[in-house]
Amino acid sequence: MLDIAFAKPALPKSGALALLIHEGEKPSGLWAQLDEATGGAIARAFDVAEFKGAKGKSCLILAPGANLTRVLAVGLGKPAELTQKILEEAGGAVASNLSKETNVAVANSALTAQQAAEVALGAVLRGYRFDRYRTKEKPEDKSKLAKVTVLTSEHTKAKAAWEPLDATAKGVFLTRDLVSEPPNVLDPPEMAERCRKLSELGLKVEILGPKEMGKLGFGALLGVSQGSVKEPRMVIMHWNGVSGNGRKSKEKPVVFVGKGVTFDTGGISIKPAGGMEDMKWDMAGAGTVIGLMAALAGRKAKVDAIGLVGLVENMPSGNAQRPGDVVTSYSGQTIEVINTDAEGRLVLADVLWYAQQKFDPKFMVDLATLTGAIIIGLGHEYGGLFSNDDALSQKLTAAGQVTGERLWRMPLDEAYDKQIRSDIADMKNVGGRPGGSITAAQFVQRFVNGKPWAHLDIAGMAWSTKDAAVTPKGATAFGVRLLDRLVADNYES
Repeated sequence: MLDIAFAKPALPKSGALALLIHEGEKPSGLWAQLDEATGGAIARAFDVAEFKGAKGKSCLILAPGANLTRVLAVGLGKPAELTQKILEEAGGAVASNLSKETNVAVANSALTAQQAAEVALGAVLRGYRFDRYRTKEKPEDKSKLAKVTVLTSEHTKAKAAWEPLDATAKGVFLTRDLVSEPPNVLDPPEMAERCRKLSELGLKVEILGPKEMGKLGFGALLGVSQGSVKEPRMVIMHWNGVSGNGRKSKEKPVVFVGKGVTFDTGGISIKPAGGMEDMKWDMAGAGTVIGLMAALAGRKAKVDAIGLVGLVENMPSGNAQRPGDVVTSYSGQTIEVINTDAEGRLVLADVLWYAQQKFDPKFMVDLATLTGAIIIGLGHEYGGLFSNDDALSQKLTAAGQVTGERLWRMPLDEAYDKQIRSDIADMKNVGGRPGGSITAAQFVQRFVNGKPWAHLDIAGMAWSTKDAAVTPKGATAFGVRLLDRLVADNYES
């Protein structure tokens, strides 16, 4: 993780400098000083590149003089339209364009403390790398960037503003690490043990194995796991940010639930071989919940929050669940399993029922890489949002707009229920191709028991095949910042 610092504005004596420039802005401060020190090289480079500070545009100048190796100008667009997202993306541009530098200073004459921290967050998020298993990477292919110093007159306040963002970034990195791990390393028991380590942050962590879940009656979740030699786990993480230290809270806890299929072959309804390696990230919903809980604990959020993850591996074997099996969920409702590759909703069924029965939450949000159908509908631009609560939906959507982790609300309607009617059980686990993500959400809703609830289908958002502004190619940790913002803006006392 990048080392972040804040300091008074001053031209660096060496290394690289990034200038954040508004559209139409006139040279001033360090920009003007640097142009003078380089004999007008900065102004000439901007003219040649036709750089005018438009949002998302940049101009890289090599060895301009003044002992600097590189100068990067990043456009912020019009001052009146400046947002947190734009500042973060500017920080991301700094990290991606100056990755061959060791130390980088970032300057804009008008950065407030909060804005400086947001630029730093973008740089940190974009600078992430998962290279644990690289043994022969060439030095020239590695990022050298180790430290970013954001220059602002409010540098002392900026350090304080950075602390909660730093905790959130660490939660994002935890999620990205988990989602990136190969499935032979990260199986359900190992993932549960990594959750246990979060007790170091002040989380209370409980882990249930197959015996405990069997006694409870988790027939849906255990049915998914029965084909694998890797035992399932359910992990319950408590953050008592209000009721800790003997204090009591009148508020009900907020609850987050994640689907954690550490590898999904499809089971007996086996997937095609092509692309099956991607199914290591079918636990991204659980990974997001784990990163979120780490973020809340890391920044000492003033909220009582509970994260639950159901961890299974879906494998074919002589003992695997079959199409046609009927299982009894923890709720007592019976499910005819038509397709063993529609397993995530079976995991959520038991964990969600446990969550609302055990904790009587203010609301529940579940996250799951649940359906390919949501990718057909929304591509890789929005996560699908399904909810029985308009107010919660609006808050989630607003948090997504601020963080850039955008959601699009999809319908829930009794008309879709007929697609999951079973001839021999209370329901079946698939409803056919039409409205596949909707019928999946309708299925999940049957285990919510009327509690305020939102279901986020993040199948199109958990992994990226290309670099983005603040997210390098690979695991995105979509949902950590979204839900952290939801809590910060609406539910902290």
